[in-house]
Amino acid sequence: MAQATPADLTITPRDRRFGRGAAIRRWWLNDDPFATAFYNALSVTFPKGEGFFIDSVRQFRDGTSPQLAAEIQAFIKQEVIHTREHVAFNRHVTDQGYDVSRLEKHVDDALAIARGRPAIASLAATMALEHFTAIIAHELLSNPRHLAGGDPEAAALWRWHAAEEIEHKGVAYDTWRHATRDWPRRRRWIVKSLTMLITTWRFFHGRALGMAELLRQDGITGPRAWWGIMRYAFFSPGMARKILGAWASYFLPDFHPWNHDDRALIARFESEYQAAVLPPVPVAA
Repeated sequence: MAQATPADLTITPRDRRFGRGAAIRRWWLNDDPFATAFYNALSVTFPKGEGFFIDSVRQFRDGTSPQLAAEIQAFIKQEVIHTREHVAFNRHVTDQGYDVSRLEKHVDDALAIARGRPAIASLAATMALEHFTAIIAHELLSNPRHLAGGDPEAAALWRWHAAEEIEHKGVAYDTWRHATRDWPRRRRWIVKSLTMLITTWRFFHGRALGMAELLRQDGITGPRAWWGIMRYAFFSPGMARKILGAWASYFLPDFHPWNHDDRALIARFESEYQAAVLPPVPVAA
């Protein structure tokens, strides 16, 4: 079982723009308010959240290997483009009449707490959240049902984002291993595991509240809203249920994101973005 990022991995920023001038429905994913609320609520977190990821990783890039330094640089380019595209997507959300101020405040409050802690704690949180995005991305690309019936430009945005999340899924983890290289193995595992448990609660709690707020604005409240959220997350299509095993693998002593090489999922969609591929980041000698 591999315990390192593949030496032949290339992290490739794909400079795509989605949905500019396109008509996208209010319930853009299969006319389903619950599915739409999940992705809309998640998207609202990305612009500021990805800025946090960039800052957390960048603080520890000094002294990294040439390969990791190049991967960090490419990771930053990808995240900057993701931020731009989710700002545009979130503009569509507000154009449909949704007020996302409560969702944005929740993100601001969470980031304020994180930024008040040591930089290594921010990196640990980033590493945990990057695992979440990678396993969600894997499920999205491996099971077309999740985005079936979605407006083409919106669905394409999420597939593109998912492919790049898989591609850079080891960057924060490898940066953490570099930053904690002098720590005892037991301490690294304890901090990593506790951070994931805290992050898991905050991730699910935050996304559920975000979905509930958007659904409230659609007139869906009370037991109907909460049952619909649970049904969507754990039964049909059951994203939370389907990523459970991959989530649990994070706690294995020999875990590394690339123990599961799922680059074949990226290749499945690569041709769609070939014209938008930016030049690769050179690896220093």
